[in-house]
Amino acid sequence: MSETQEKTIKIFGHQVPDTDTVVSAIIYAWHYNEVLGKKAEAFVLGSLTKETQYVLDRFEIAVPEVLDEITKEDQIVVVDTNNIHELPEDVLNGELLEIIDHHKLSGGITTDAPVIVTLRPMASTASLIYTIMNPELHPIPNDIAGIMLAAIISDTLEFRSPTTTSEDKIIAETLAEQIGVDIHELATKMFEAKSDISDINPLELILMDSKVFEMNEQKVRVSVIETTSPKMVLDKKDLLKEAMLKHVAEDEGVHEVLLFVIDILNEEATPVVASALGEMMVEGAFGVDLKETENLTLPGVVSRKKQIIPALQG
Repeated sequence: MSETQEKTIKIFGHQVPDTDTVVSAIIYAWHYNEVLGKKAEAFVLGSLTKETQYVLDRFEIAVPEVLDEITKEDQIVVVDTNNIHELPEDVLNGELLEIIDHHKLSGGITTDAPVIVTLRPMASTASLIYTIMNPELHPIPNDIAGIMLAAIISDTLEFRSPTTTSEDKIIAETLAEQIGVDIHELATKMFEAKSDISDINPLELILMDSKVFEMNEQKVRVSVIETTSPKMVLDKKDLLKEAMLKHVAEDEGVHEVLLFVIDILNEEATPVVASALGEMMVEGAFGVDLKETENLTLPGVVSRKKQIIPALQG
C-alpha cells in the first residue's frame, strides 16, 4: 500500500453545520472505508444543532470531531458545499480529492490537479451520495441508512420543500422500509428537537442556519429558523433584531442580516428585519409591505435556496 493510500482522508461539509452536511460527511466516510477501501474520517466545522444531535443519538452514531486545521499533508473531500466562503480559510492547503454537492456551482476553489466533482439538483447531498453508493452491491447498514433518511427529511422538510425531487422521495421511502421506520414519526421527532430554542441566545439563533450571499456588491447574511412553533421564535423578535444589528456592526464582512422564520407545518415564512435597508430588500423581493402587519407571512415560502435567495437576487 502506498503512502498516499495510508493517509486518512478528511471528509467534511460547510461551516455552521446542519443535519445534511454532518450526515453526508459520516456516510461518505463509511463509503470510502467500506466500499472504496480507503481510510477516511468524517469531521464537522462547528457545534451540532439539536436536530442533528437527536438524529445521531437515535441511530447511535458518534459525533465527528471538529476539524482544527488543514495542512499540506492532508487529503480532503468536501460534501454539501462547493462555496469557498463556507469552508475554512486553510481549505486550499490540503489536497482536494472530491466535491459532492447539491447546491449551485459557486466557484473559487482551485486545485493543482483534476478532482472528482459531482453536482446534481437534488434536495440533499445525502440523496446524491445514495445514488452513487450502489446499495444493491454494497448494502448500507441500518445505522447509516437511518441517518441518511434523516438528512433527506431535514433538507426536504418532510418533502414540503420545492427542492424535493421524486428521486429524493423514492430514496427516503426505500431507506425507511429497510430500517422499519415511519417517516412521519421520525420527522415529527426531528422537528420537535429543531424547534426547541429555550436555551439558545438570539445571536446563536441567527447564526444557527445562516449563509452569506453577494447582493449588489454587498454581503448579506440570510438566516432561516425552521420550526413547528414559530410563535416561540417571534416572541423573541425584538431581541433578535438587536442581535442582528449588533452582528452587522461587529462583523466587517457582513453588510446586512435578514432572518426568515419558516413555519414547517403551515408552509410559510415570516421575515424579520432590523434596518431600513433590510426592509427595502424584503419588500422589493416579495412585493409586500412589512408595515402592513406585525408578523407578515409569505405563504408557500419554505426554501432559502429555491425561493428566498432567487427573490432577493432578482
